[in-house]
Amino acid sequence: MSVRDWALNDRIRRDGTKALTECAGRIRARLYLQEGIVWVAQPEDGSAFDEDSPVRPRLWFVSAADAESIAREAGDRLGFEVATLRCGSFYCADSAQTRLLGEGLVRKRLPLVGRGEAVWSNIHVDDAATAFVAAAEAGRGGLWHVVDDRPATMAEFFRTLADLLGAPRPRAVPAWVASLVVGRRTVRFLTASTRTSNTKIRRDLGWSPRYPSHREGLRQVVDTWRSEGFPTDAR
Repeated sequence: MSVRDWALNDRIRRDGTKALTECAGRIRARLYLQEGIVWVAQPEDGSAFDEDSPVRPRLWFVSAADAESIAREAGDRLGFEVATLRCGSFYCADSAQTRLLGEGLVRKRLPLVGRGEAVWSNIHVDDAATAFVAAAEAGRGGLWHVVDDRPATMAEFFRTLADLLGAPRPRAVPAWVASLVVGRRTVRFLTASTRTSNTKIRRDLGWSPRYPSHREGLRQVVDTWRSEGFPTDAR
């Protein structure tokens, strides 16, 4: 992925947020929900962070930070509360990215980058949806990180999915080799740790995930895939 690949996504984040918040002001909404991503506050050193950590966007995360600012400023100007929910790494049965992972593992085309030690904070899409419902029902502004209970390393995530699929576990390749195929920015994203938690949203909104870790969530994903006959083994 390159910065150019994210141009339309950037427009959705910036122009889309401007349009939606203007609409919220016109209808005199009391609350506006803004979807965000936890990576906007991800420290360079891979250490743990939370909702009080400073925003330091890089790669293709700048527009996500801009969207948060646009929503917050519109709320102050137009008189509505803003609830920002920063989500972790999405996965679900009908996600294009998750399906690519499944196909890649079955076809032995998905390697681990380096040793797969990067820590990811994940969230099943169904759980993300219930978090937005909880925020809407609470009717209050705030900032919350929406992730499951236990971060997982890249190796844990890939190996769990491979085991559930009955596929071979992926082999590791050096980061420099992966960079030649998918680019340095993508490798940088995959190998950067995202250590955050759902402590604040649990405390403030009483929310908890149905799938507390990637293990339960990926089992649901694979069960759904099997009912659809996906993925096929095309070696």
